[in-house]
Amino acid sequence: MTGFSEYVPNVHFEQIPIKNLVSNQKYQRNLSALHIQRTVKNFDLYQVNPVKVSRRNGINYVFNGQHTIETIAIVSGSRETPVWCMIYDDLDYTTEADIFANQQKYVRALRPHEVFFANVEAGNDTQLIIKDLVESYGLTIGRSHTLGSICAVSTLEFIYQNYGFHVLSRTLRLCIGAWEGEILSLSANMLRGVARLIAAYGDEMKDDIFREKVGQISPKEIGRTAKGLTEGALGYAEVMLEAYNRKMKSSLPWTKLHAQLSVAQTKNEHSLTSEKESETANDGIGTKNPVG
Repeated sequence: MTGFSEYVPNVHFEQIPIKNLVSNQKYQRNLSALHIQRTVKNFDLYQVNPVKVSRRNGINYVFNGQHTIETIAIVSGSRETPVWCMIYDDLDYTTEADIFANQQKYVRALRPHEVFFANVEAGNDTQLIIKDLVESYGLTIGRSHTLGSICAVSTLEFIYQNYGFHVLSRTLRLCIGAWEGEILSLSANMLRGVARLIAAYGDEMKDDIFREKVGQISPKEIGRTAKGLTEGALGYAEVMLEAYNRKMKSSLPWTKLHAQLSVAQTKNEHSLTSEKESETANDGIGTKNPVG
């Protein structure tokens, strides 16, 4: 086809062994061992994208896909493994650096609810189970904050994956029982805070007492009070625990609340409490559980 050359990159594709690729340019970021470990763990051949290569002076310089080649080398167990490369023959070093710096500038990252519903369409068990559970309580998973609608899909997945089905189910039941689906009662921090209480105290915490005592405080007031306490969902849990324990002869011990999560889980919880997390595009390979 003629007349479209200015819209079509002048490239060709080759399979090149990883050992013949160079990815140590100064403009590139350092390799993330954590990112590579996660992509190896969740490796999916259908998520592998071509590696972008600039061929200068007979050397294949990778300027997009350095984590891809390292992941495939580990998964395959060999740097002899070939990868598909999208090769540019007309770039110089400064042009490569400019492309690298701006390659994600106009890429729209997937939002958590978009990833969630794509997984539902794909028939993936985790998201289908969560969706069915939420709907069994007369709630919906939505894109906007309305009565009886949960937008905090990453939080639903977090609770399910870290605490299990029954904790998520009880979390929804308590939030509905205490606040009848009020919008702020289904926010990320509220859901995580309730889940943390359930995980810490189990059957020691009585649902009827929770509904009666904690339900007297509005979610808005809980959030406002929590701001002066510990960051994120833990602060919400602290406010609710204080309300639960008020005038109780045998109160729930605070030590259990602060001890029941591992350090890694706590960091994860704090990093996601706003439910505004964005999925950052990878530099050449995707996973079933994307990471930045």
